[in-house]
Amino acid sequence: MSEKIKYELEFEVNSSTTVLYNMMSTPSGLSEWFADDVNIKDDVYTFFWDGSTEEAKLISKKKGEAIKFQWLEDFEEGLNTYFELSIKVDDLTNDVAVIVTDFAEEDEMDEAKLLWTNQINDLKKTIGS
Repeated sequence: MSEKIKYELEFEVNSSTTVLYNMMSTPSGLSEWFADDVNIKDDVYTFFWDGSTEEAKLISKKKGEAIKFQWLEDFEEGLNTYFELSIKVDDLTNDVAVIVTDFAEEDEMDEAKLLWTNQINDLKKTIGS
C-alpha cells in the first residue's frame, strides 16, 4: 500500500458556526449531508452509504470549532491518518469557512478532493448556504 498524503481544502459557507458544528458533529447532522445514516457507540461512528459501511473513531472535538476522526481501517493498519472538519471565521469579514483536512494516496488525490467538494456542496444545500 502506498503512503497517504495529507491535503487541506477550504470552502466558504454562508452559515452560523453553531449550525455548521451541529451538522459536522452529530449523527443526525452528518446523516443529512455526509452519509445516508450515521450511528454512534463509544466514540465510534458508523457511516452507511448505499449498502456499504465504514467506521471511524472520534479522535477529538472542540465544541463549535472542529471534529477529527480516524477510519478504523487506517487505525488497524497503523496509519497515522485522520480526517478533520474545522470551522474558521475571518476576523475582519466574519466570513465562515469549513476546512477539510484528509489523507489520500497520490493516485487517488483528485478523486478524494472531488468527493469532499461534492460532500461540502451537499452540506451547503442542506443548510441553505
